[in-house]
Amino acid sequence: MPSASSLYAAIDLGSNSFHMLVVREVAGSIQTVARIKRKVRLAAGLDSDSRLSDEAMARGWQCLALFSEQLQDIPTDQIRVVATATLRLAANAEAFLSRAQNILGCAINVISGEEEACLIYQGVAHTTGGSDKRLVVDIGGGSTELVTGSGAQPGALFSLSMGCVTWLERYFGDRHLGKDNFAAAEQAASDMIRPVASKLREQGWEICVGASGTVQALQEIMMAQGMDERITLAKLQQLKQRAIQCGKLEELEIEGLTLERALVFPSGLSILIAIFTELNISSMTLAGGALREGLVYGMLGLPVDRDIRSRTLHNIQRRFVIDAEQAERVRALAESFGRQVSHSWKLDERCRELLNSACLIHEIGLSVDFKQAPQHAAYLVRHLDLPGFTPAQKKLLATLLQNQVNGIDLALLSQQNAVPPRMAERMCRLLRLAIIFASRRRDDTLPAVRLHADDDALQLTLPNGWLEAHPLRAELLEQESRWQSYVHWPLTVS
Repeated sequence: MPSASSLYAAIDLGSNSFHMLVVREVAGSIQTVARIKRKVRLAAGLDSDSRLSDEAMARGWQCLALFSEQLQDIPTDQIRVVATATLRLAANAEAFLSRAQNILGCAINVISGEEEACLIYQGVAHTTGGSDKRLVVDIGGGSTELVTGSGAQPGALFSLSMGCVTWLERYFGDRHLGKDNFAAAEQAASDMIRPVASKLREQGWEICVGASGTVQALQEIMMAQGMDERITLAKLQQLKQRAIQCGKLEELEIEGLTLERALVFPSGLSILIAIFTELNISSMTLAGGALREGLVYGMLGLPVDRDIRSRTLHNIQRRFVIDAEQAERVRALAESFGRQVSHSWKLDERCRELLNSACLIHEIGLSVDFKQAPQHAAYLVRHLDLPGFTPAQKKLLATLLQNQVNGIDLALLSQQNAVPPRMAERMCRLLRLAIIFASRRRDDTLPAVRLHADDDALQLTLPNGWLEAHPLRAELLEQESRWQSYVHWPLTVS
């Protein structure tokens, strides 16, 4: 059991849900100890005079009573509690907050929209991989935050008074999912975004990440349906059409959409469609963290790492006592092989980065047992918290590690949705070859290997006499040629 002084808690009193995150610091990152979420729907309790109903306040207090038990073990100076859009707006917010503070035993800070946007950005910066020049989108229950930034520094930040709960009451209050409902919701959202769009576009971004429940729900739907993880306007329009076909909120059924999220999904979807349209966003992925992570990293005072994935991989190597020198040896070989076939195989930067990551932790399964090490590796990677990697990317890494030696499971490679299946197959082939050539675990035994790819046919050319001088690796290559031929991957060695 962690000592009380090592624990930190962040609580977010949102318009739709209340969240509590309890963590401890481990090697410059955070380890989640507890995560509790309750759907309170505070914004739904606001009347026309912006007063919270007694029922809505009671739901909130009941939730905070649950949180308070966990907080008793944490020093108050290591707890941060913030309230957002609904409690900024409610005329009787003080009545709710006074009792809420007594229940929690600590202060609650009602933060401005700009402060919320800044904390969300910090949470994303600490937990999300890819380019550090980003646009962050967070659709909450009562407000939507749009932030551009570079590295740890936010640039333009805006908090707009629209959210999935308020838009539900305003545009889907009749519980119909008609074209007119969506059109009105999208138009209203566009009208709010348009005045700030030019300022955001001036800042520019290389990647767009979504940090809200709406985006998480979309990701879960796409994963369940076997799509890749990138959210696009075309996919959003398809989901809208599917919702319209359902007709009513009570009859909304989409594979991968949970009952908990279904109620506010159409309103969040309409806001996101408007954001994509007004800001001309090409694609979006899910962020690794947001407001609560911004709060805890702020308390810990940890700097933003420019390469979050490298930090994560280094921590994994240290935690599972992976041979870092051997991992780097395999990575360098795989990278060299990738460069040689880059013209014909067209592995993009995203594929190369993920292949490098797989190489750096490919021996993680040995920390469990040599027998079935690839299966152990896949299990660990699938279930570990890997800041900087999306759920789809974790699934790809696990799939590559499960297929690093012996038999090849093509179904697994096609079921992952981080990269196209054909690219995953090619990454797998390079990883397997790099592992074979590095099996002596010494730099001075690596041959000058030349690779040539003609579509899916791969030819290895080795120095004269090398195979005869290295009979074990010659046997491994012969067996590898057979393994790859079983799945119709032509491999010749000369």
